[in-house]
Amino acid sequence: MTQSVDSLFESAIERYKAGEEPKALIPVFKDLCDRTPKSSASWTCLAWLYLLENQPNNALKAAQKAVKLNPQDPQARVNLAAAMLETEQKGVRQHIEIVQQIMVLDAEIRQEIIDNIQDGLTRKPDWEGLIRIQKWLSGN
Repeated sequence: MTQSVDSLFESAIERYKAGEEPKALIPVFKDLCDRTPKSSASWTCLAWLYLLENQPNNALKAAQKAVKLNPQDPQARVNLAAAMLETEQKGVRQHIEIVQQIMVLDAEIRQEIIDNIQDGLTRKPDWEGLIRIQKWLSGN
């Protein structure tokens, strides 16, 4: 019996939150992106997992797709900025500025971004690009 795309997505998110390795979840999110290619959330998650697994080129492609599908998603832009830093691309500042604007307008999203960055640094403490993004977003 096949799971619905929504339940598969929720299940994968729960597995991530429970501490499952990103490497094991990448195929799940790749499948979700194949099944629902217009799901910004799936592309955003896939980009994050690629970043955690030191696959910045794959992360860049997934994050670009996520931002194209939903330009107002601040997490997609954080992922894109991180991937751009790791692949030495130019243009990071515009994405950071958009995230800053969204964070000022919505306290809930602001906290979500802060929590996601903390999660990333817990899983990958030496993540230089994310540390830089964290500093930029906190105004330091």
